[in-house]
Amino acid sequence: MSLYYEKKLNREVLKMHNFTYFAPTKLYFGKNVIENLGSEIKALGDKVLLVYGGGSIKKTGIYNVIKEQLQGCEVFELSGVDPNPRVTSVNQGAALCKQHGIEVVLAVGGGSVMDCSKAICAAAKYAGDDAWDLVKNSSLVKEALPLICVVTIAATGSEFDCGGVISNLSTNEKMGLVNPHLWPKVSFIDPSYTCSVSKYQTTAGSCDIMSHYMEQYFTTGVNDIGDGFLETELKTVIKYTPAALENGNDYEARAHLMWAATLGCNRMASLGNDPSIFVCHAIEHELSAFHDITHGIGLAIITPKVMRYILNDKSVNKLAQFAHNVMHVENSGDAYADAKAGISALEKFFASIGVPEGLSKIGVDDTHFKAMAEHACAYNPLHKAFIPLNESDVEAILRQSL
Repeated sequence: MSLYYEKKLNREVLKMHNFTYFAPTKLYFGKNVIENLGSEIKALGDKVLLVYGGGSIKKTGIYNVIKEQLQGCEVFELSGVDPNPRVTSVNQGAALCKQHGIEVVLAVGGGSVMDCSKAICAAAKYAGDDAWDLVKNSSLVKEALPLICVVTIAATGSEFDCGGVISNLSTNEKMGLVNPHLWPKVSFIDPSYTCSVSKYQTTAGSCDIMSHYMEQYFTTGVNDIGDGFLETELKTVIKYTPAALENGNDYEARAHLMWAATLGCNRMASLGNDPSIFVCHAIEHELSAFHDITHGIGLAIITPKVMRYILNDKSVNKLAQFAHNVMHVENSGDAYADAKAGISALEKFFASIGVPEGLSKIGVDDTHFKAMAEHACAYNPLHKAFIPLNESDVEAILRQSL
C-alpha cells in the first residue's frame, strides 16, 4: 500500500473547532452598484475624506463617478497613497480628519488604499499623534471612523476584513493592524472597474489571492468543508487569471477573480480550523519593508520555496492533496513524488502568468536576510506554524528564493 493511502486510512479524525464569526460589512457586487454610494455615504455623515492612490481613478473616469455620488457632501482628499502604504500617509490622513471633523472615510482603490484608510479611521480617533503606535499595539484601537470602500483591483480582499498592513520606512518595518473596529461599513465591488488593471498588476493581484488561500490551507486542525472551499477558490484563480490576462475586458474572468479576492482574507474559508500563521506573508512583509517590492509578486516567488522547504512526513499528505485536487497531478501512489510534482506545477503556473523566477530578478539581494529573519520570527509566531520555522529556517528560505 502506498505511503499516501496508508496515512489517509489511518488518519486521526479531526473535530471541527468551535468558532464565533461576525462580518458586519455590507457588500454591493456587480455592474453599476456605485449608484448606491451616495445614499450609503449620507447615512453615515456629510464630511468625507476621499482617499486614493496615484491618480489612475481619474484616468479611468471612476473619480468623476465618485464625485457625482458625493454631491451635497463636504469632501476633503488624500491622494498619492503608495503601494505598501506608509505610516506617514496614515498620519497625514488622520490629521485631516481631526482638523476638519471628518465623519466618514471613503477609500477608492486597491488594498494599499483600503489598508491605509483603515489605519486612518483608527488614528483619527486616537489621542496620540503617531499611528505607528496602533500598528505596534492594535489593542490601543478603541474606536474608529466609519469606512466605505470602492474596490478597483482584485487582490487583498481588504474590502471584507478588519485588517491592514502598514509600512514604516524609517524603521524598515511592515506590519499588520487588525482590530474589529476596522471592518468597512460598506464595500462596492464592481468587476468592470478592474478591466483597466495592467497585466502585471493583474498577475500580482491573483498571486496575492492565491497566497491568502494557501496560507489557510497548509495548517493543522483542518476540516473537509474548509479544504473544499479553499481548493475551489484556488482552482478558480488558476482558471480565470490567464483569461483576464488574455482579454482585460473579460467581465466573467474579472468577476470571478474579484469575488475570490473578497472572500480570501476574512477567515470564512478556515472557520473551524486551527489558526493559520500566514508564514509566507510574514516573510514577504520583510522583503517589502526593505525593498518595497510588489507584494503579490514577492509571495509568488517565495511560496513554492516554502512548500518545498517544509516537505516532510508531517506535511507530505497535505502537499500531495494540494497536488491532486488543485494542480491536477495524477495520483502515482507516491505521496512525496506527487507533492513535489504539485509544487513544480505551481511554479510553472506562476511563470506562465509572468512571475519572475527569483528575488534577484526584482532587485533583491541577501544583504538584509539575517535581519529579515530575526524580525519575522520576533513579530510572528512562526514556531507555531504547520511546520515550525526559526530564524535560520527563514533565512534559508530567503536564500533559496534568490
